[in-house]
Amino acid sequence: MLKKLLKKIPVRLGRQSHRQHPELIGPRQHPVRNHQLSKNALTVVERLRKAGYEAYPVGGCVRDLLLGLDPKDFDVATSATPEQARGVFRNARLIGRRFKLLHVVFGRDVIEVATFRANHDNDSDDAKAQTNASGRLLRDNVYGSLDQDALRRDFTINALYFDIDGERIIDHARGVHDIHNRLIRLIGTPEQRYQEDPVRMLRAARFAAKLDFEIERHTAAPIRSLAHLLNDIPSARLFDEVLKLFMGGHALRTFEVMQEYNLFAPLFPLTAKALKHDETALPLIRQALANTDERIAQDKPVTPAFLFAALLWPALRARAAQLQEQGAPALQAMQQAAQDVTHQQCQRTAIPKRFSFPMRDIWELQERLPRRAGKRADTLLENPRFRASYDFLLLREHAGEVTEQLGQWWTEYQFANDSRRREMIRQLSKQADAGGGENTDGKRRRRGGRRRGPRKPSAAE
Repeated sequence: MLKKLLKKIPVRLGRQSHRQHPELIGPRQHPVRNHQLSKNALTVVERLRKAGYEAYPVGGCVRDLLLGLDPKDFDVATSATPEQARGVFRNARLIGRRFKLLHVVFGRDVIEVATFRANHDNDSDDAKAQTNASGRLLRDNVYGSLDQDALRRDFTINALYFDIDGERIIDHARGVHDIHNRLIRLIGTPEQRYQEDPVRMLRAARFAAKLDFEIERHTAAPIRSLAHLLNDIPSARLFDEVLKLFMGGHALRTFEVMQEYNLFAPLFPLTAKALKHDETALPLIRQALANTDERIAQDKPVTPAFLFAALLWPALRARAAQLQEQGAPALQAMQQAAQDVTHQQCQRTAIPKRFSFPMRDIWELQERLPRRAGKRADTLLENPRFRASYDFLLLREHAGEVTEQLGQWWTEYQFANDSRRREMIRQLSKQADAGGGENTDGKRRRRGGRRRGPRKPSAAE
């Protein structure tokens, strides 16, 4: 239906991505209707208008509805300043310093309200706008009109406003045309827009993967050479971006786009280095991301702890091997490597402890899973991290790591009855005794049995 409706709009492509007068696209030319909007977003828009301000649903929600997708969030743009909008709602809170916003809270649903912004070059007040030496915006609270706001947005497909009165789409930047042509296009000069906010490069990759769009050639051209600017982004913000990149249901495709444009290394430098030397690293990461996408598609829970455990496992293996070469025992090397890798990664993406602690538990259990002597196997089964660690073990095996069929053993052990479990433990002991190989506790058993001390002479001697 959308293609048929959009065919009525002439498509005019070019590098220039804005016009002096917006295109008003009426309800006969698009499928979006008021009843498709969030009730809470409609409430916010209606109350702001009743208070005398302009207000429109904006950005991703309009874009997704045009594409026939269910919007994850509904954002609102308004002529009211954050403080003025705050006065309209009791159930609201102001957030942010870099970009001051209002969150209107309806239980678990939060409607984000942003004030129309103007180009920061038009205002010399440093309290409202500020950039650093590289051109990155440190603060951008210069307010303006709807026309100015549209041209301050990042991509044309996100600069769409929905007028609830006439169910019209207000399009200043040919966003509808780019949706029709499945293009991600920056508004303005790409180099300058990336320098203002390097995270826009990550957003371009994420939208391209999520929507199955192409990044327009002028928008794509500077990304590889400017990817290093992500090193200047605060680690807490990059952690949030990683969650958006890899926990939105399109993680594998997003990873591929990031690799294509050199955007993965600035976020995961240790892993990027390990990918060059560990042949199992790339299959493991790809499978972990594919599994994440599958779980999200099935509406199953996913946790950042498991995701980061997979993304950083190649770096952990490399560091643990280095420590073992220096003489550290396997478990000690694993624990020290986990500490080192986590510390260094947090310099790039600030992983909260509620995720980094279970991530490290998953890693440590990889070294404990082979140790199954006596009651150790049953103790491991009772560990709250066992299931995640077992899944991680299977992931490693799928990627080609050699584990001597450890995953198969644990798969059978979990579902075996008590007598079968005892038999499995005895078999492991017999195998170790017969071959002088790995014991069930993971230690090397001596050939010839237990070493004896000097024999005491008998009374007859």
